Amino acid sequence: MSSAPSPRGHATASVAAILAESAGRYPDDVAVIVGPTSTTYAELWQQTLAYAGALRARGVGPGDRVAMLVPNVADFPRVYYATLALGAVAVPVHALLKRHEIEYVLRDSGSRLLVCAAPLLGEGGAGAQLAGVDVLTVLAPPAGQEDEGPDRLEDLAAAAEPLDTYVPRDPFDTATILYTSGTTGQPKGAEGSHLALIEQVNTNLMTTFDMHRGDVLLGALPLFHTFGQTCTMNTGFRVGATIVMLPKFDGDAALAAMVEHGCEVFMGVPTMYMALIAAATRSEARPPLRYAVSGGASLPLAVLEKFQQVYDAPIHEGYGLTETSPVATFNHVGVPPRPGTIGTPIWGVDVEIADQHVADSIVLLPHGEIGELVIRGHNLMNGYLDRPDDTAKAIVDGWFRTGDLGTKDDDGYLTIVDRTKDMIIRNGYNVYPRQVEEVLAQHPDVTMAAVFGVPHELHGQEIEAAVVLRDGATATPDELVAFVADEIAAYKFPRVVHVLDALPLGPSGKVLKRELVDRFSVAPSAVEEGVATSR
Repeated sequence: MSSAPSPRGHATASVAAILAESAGRYPDDVAVIVGPTSTTYAELWQQTLAYAGALRARGVGPGDRVAMLVPNVADFPRVYYATLALGAVAVPVHALLKRHEIEYVLRDSGSRLLVCAAPLLGEGGAGAQLAGVDVLTVLAPPAGQEDEGPDRLEDLAAAAEPLDTYVPRDPFDTATILYTSGTTGQPKGAEGSHLALIEQVNTNLMTTFDMHRGDVLLGALPLFHTFGQTCTMNTGFRVGATIVMLPKFDGDAALAAMVEHGCEVFMGVPTMYMALIAAATRSEARPPLRYAVSGGASLPLAVLEKFQQVYDAPIHEGYGLTETSPVATFNHVGVPPRPGTIGTPIWGVDVEIADQHVADSIVLLPHGEIGELVIRGHNLMNGYLDRPDDTAKAIVDGWFRTGDLGTKDDDGYLTIVDRTKDMIIRNGYNVYPRQVEEVLAQHPDVTMAAVFGVPHELHGQEIEAAVVLRDGATATPDELVAFVADEIAAYKFPRVVHVLDALPLGPSGKVLKRELVDRFSVAPSAVEEGVATSR
């Protein structure tokens, strides 16, 4: 089952080695805790090899794509590393997607099958059926306890011959396909190579993060997302840490779990920090936190200071994207963090400021000037799956164009000041207005729609929409909110719809979203979910 030598050379690599090596070096250390169940590294790797044997018996081999719709439980690493151990490609699916969105990911990725957690079969199974893709389940009750459904991967693993070890791959072979969107709203599969993902965790541990063998991490970040997958899971397993997984984040539950298991390291997006601050008002218990990492969106300084006061642990902020594996800059270990900045570039990676108005080449700007952040280094993706034109637009002269505006000072510290894209970041998740607008446009009463983000104290940004209705239309704002909510994931739909006589348009007919943002940005406490404005 070995892969052919690459024209680049004969070196091999596999992200699966992260778990395999730690299982050999730290077999009796606890790798994962979920509720009352602890799993050692040796147990987790043996279970992974058994899962890989079952997938192999189903025809999965090197280069095949295996989609996985699994929450933060031990089955996520089992399925993830089993897929990679076969030399196949892991395609984690966002757990909040609806069936048509799942169908798109399965079709676009060319996935051979979907491994779906039983609680997510409602949308996952329907999406797979639409795409014509076979389904295996995890976490389903044993056969005979309820109606027959898809085959249980646990049963297949018990009957299959396990793999002996992982299949070596060319370092630049694709290991994962993670779906992100562009300004068009069309999701694109970013291909992460074995080399980029391995070098990311090694760089994280060598010079970037303060993380060590035996540390207990709270695994609250979704593992289907690059932040949780690379920074928590892959990096945690590489160093021999214990990851306490939370299938669903809740501030009070997170605080209780950190106290119970003695968590020393926390990684989260800003809304998680806000939830933990609120939870601390309802409990006097505190975990022995030593270190905290924030990413996904800018962390308000007031939140950073309050968290450090309440939990007595410093927060180190960084910056990255799915396309950069993800970490590109960070407030590094051993150096006092500079709040309000995203730190300096990680080892072996260059991050500079370029003229955003020059599309076909990279023109670097002097320190202090505002421009587009551009990145090059070992952490770049292979490209967007089957989208050479999109890849060529994103990677110019060897630099990845982030679409984010920022500055770099003489000490090398970077600060984000704005976004060149219309993208909204809600709770750390990227939301692309075009996709939401296309759903609104399907409503028979809507003639025009514009979706935009407004500042929000809890979510970072909240999603709102402005629409123009056809003459004689009777749709209410609440009905429009519900219409979109039925079609797309919960983190994407607008909480507020404004019904207007006309949208503000520029000379070319383009909707001036900045005017909408300025008009409807109010004090966060005044924006209530479901409230809408009429003409």
